[in-house]
Amino acid sequence: MKLKKKIVLAYSGGLDTSIILKWLQENYKAEVISYTADIGQKISKKKIIKNAKKLGVKKIIIENLKDTFVKDYVYPMIRGHALYEGVYLLGTSIARPLIAKAQIKLAKKFKAFAVSHGSTGKGNDQVRFELGYYYFNPKIKIIAPWREWNLNSRTDLIKYAKKHKIEIPKDKKGNPPFSVDDNLFHTSTEGKILENPNSSAPEYLFQRTLSPEKAPNKPTYISIIFKNGDPNKINGKKLSPSNLLQKLNLIAGKNGIGRVDLVENRFIGIKSRGVYETPGGTLLMAAHRAIESITLDKKTMHTKDKIMPRYAELIYNGYWYSKERFKLQKIIDRKKSKVNGSIKLKLYKGNIIIISRKTKSNAYSIKKVSFEDNKNFNKQNIERFINYHKKKLR
Repeated sequence: MKLKKKIVLAYSGGLDTSIILKWLQENYKAEVISYTADIGQKISKKKIIKNAKKLGVKKIIIENLKDTFVKDYVYPMIRGHALYEGVYLLGTSIARPLIAKAQIKLAKKFKAFAVSHGSTGKGNDQVRFELGYYYFNPKIKIIAPWREWNLNSRTDLIKYAKKHKIEIPKDKKGNPPFSVDDNLFHTSTEGKILENPNSSAPEYLFQRTLSPEKAPNKPTYISIIFKNGDPNKINGKKLSPSNLLQKLNLIAGKNGIGRVDLVENRFIGIKSRGVYETPGGTLLMAAHRAIESITLDKKTMHTKDKIMPRYAELIYNGYWYSKERFKLQKIIDRKKSKVNGSIKLKLYKGNIIIISRKTKSNAYSIKKVSFEDNKNFNKQNIERFINYHKKKLR
């Protein structure tokens, strides 16, 4: 008897991916293996299992990848100070390569002929997923339902769901809701009122940050300790990568830190507006830059700043596994072993204020910079320095 074809689907358990699951069964006459990567998003394992079982799925896989996500994907970006178009911390962008890698691993394990995702045909995520798939298996069949099917509207999706007795949540029966993506690093929201750049983001949209106005009237103090370029302790307590980020999310979120409202340039050529909440990541970025300022030399820091826009663009465009990104990461991490010490921050109504920097590194010298010690400083060297550089003005 010939074995049934298999497809590994990135499955959230929600309406859209449940419709995709059924559509794959119908149109490809294949067994669908549902795969959910737990990377800190709001997740109900019971709901995922229940919905998948209703659709006849036999292999339902939910994998905890939170520590891997933070350690191997988020932390390298923090070390690179990656900001797309100056403000976006790339929370959605960095999640897709990890999920794609896990799907290909399962496809190999279960001898699946294809992988599938639920990204729309207008967004960046389809590129990020598929470049990840191709990196690990250039020959894998990729099924992107949003580019193939004839379900062209929310009404079509609802009709299809009703026809196949797929549960429709109450908030999905009317107008299209906000499109929300979340993981341990961030929450992004798009659609509805946000599509008009003239409209302000309503307060009810925000899920993990208080507004600065509603943040506590007293400041919060926090100390972050870094070892070899990565954070490993908060207020002296060592935490796993996922627990550390989760704690920072809570602390920063309640202090109104981490909101970004951005009209961005998508890789595929469309402008889109998104509201992002990255509270813990915003803290880490500020703290990491502060610890580097007293542990790294000028040339290293400025080199990192020069390559950062390209590094961030590669991640945004889905090139996490590219040769160029690997090369830039090596440059970024060349002296990370020197980045050790602690940064104390004051958080107050959306503001991050550096209180102190502490390290055993000798990159910063109080003796050299002090206004009180000028005996050993040769002023004639400065004159020669200026005379050399003034020649470059012409």
